[in-house]
Amino acid sequence: MRKQYLHLSVYSCDRCSGPVVAGSLAVRENEISKETDIQQVGAICLSCGHRQSKMTKLGMPRQFPPVEWEQQITADASHSSMVVEEVLNHAT
Repeated sequence: MRKQYLHLSVYSCDRCSGPVVAGSLAVRENEISKETDIQQVGAICLSCGHRQSKMTKLGMPRQFPPVEWEQQITADASHSSMVVEEVLNHAT
């Protein structure tokens, strides 16, 4: 049973030290398989809107447990990342 998972992490913004939320989507073919088709969907600072794709300051990112994302998985996995990126664009 193929399932898609959303991964979120948070780290400090280089510009304002606010929280940057970064996300990715990955697919598991079954419960014990490794994740495949990992797609980065973007990162944005919730305070200032800066798009910082990597953590550059010293410190530890906060990783949240993966969440099953009930969305029909299509052959075009890039569509999912484009939709999430569009939502992030509207947040600014």
